[in-house]
Amino acid sequence: MSRPAAEARARARTFLAQTLSAEGNVLMLEHATRDEVVRRLASAGRAAPTKGSVAPGGAAAVEVTNARIAEAPDLEALAQLVASCSRCPLHAARKNAVFGEGAAEARVVCVGEAPGAREDETGRPFVGRAGRLLDRLLMSIGLPRTSVYICNVLKSRPPQNRDPLPEEVAACAPYLVRQLALIQPDVIVAFGAFAARTLLETKSALGRLRGRVHRYSGYPVIVTYHPAALLRNPGWIRPTWEDLQMVRRMLDGADESEARLG
Repeated sequence: MSRPAAEARARARTFLAQTLSAEGNVLMLEHATRDEVVRRLASAGRAAPTKGSVAPGGAAAVEVTNARIAEAPDLEALAQLVASCSRCPLHAARKNAVFGEGAAEARVVCVGEAPGAREDETGRPFVGRAGRLLDRLLMSIGLPRTSVYICNVLKSRPPQNRDPLPEEVAACAPYLVRQLALIQPDVIVAFGAFAARTLLETKSALGRLRGRVHRYSGYPVIVTYHPAALLRNPGWIRPTWEDLQMVRRMLDGADESEARLG
């Protein structure tokens, strides 16, 4: 076996172990089941390393970072780790890491896909027109923005707002897992198809995921449209409001079947 192939195989084994053994975690890769990722990593082990791969010694550094993430005592300490994160190549081009913001003991955590240009500029999630629409949607169920916690699957902006890559999602996964463990929300709202598919490990269309209560790492998950999509398709605002009514009913004490039926 060539040295490049051996190094690639070692990285694949390390990546697989880290991703599958994270405490309380499920594999957070879009468009891939756990078995499919195993196969992809096996293939990666037979390929030569590519530009942007982990440098020699990088796997050990990631292991150390994983331990520090899992032991972060609060959101502030975790945000500091994100600010200095270099677990994937996206850190090199970002202006600001976008960790998340909101109430540390929020009952609702809103999860989107990744930062856009405005978020990258400000370091804040869900700003601009989509952010203002999100604020109005939350207020429609009696939740001021300051009462919830808002974050994204990725903490760095992908170039040209392209879809996040599986390795980028995997690099950020421990941060989201730890955020949720620190906040302990009653409900997660996945805004948009990418966030929903990533959290739920499914290829299903967003329309098939709506109207039900799912689970991610033990937390109830409600799936709905992303506010940016609503700006392009105003007809989806009503269905999104209906999805958020499920959230409201759960916060008011309804069980999952009652929340669905309204």
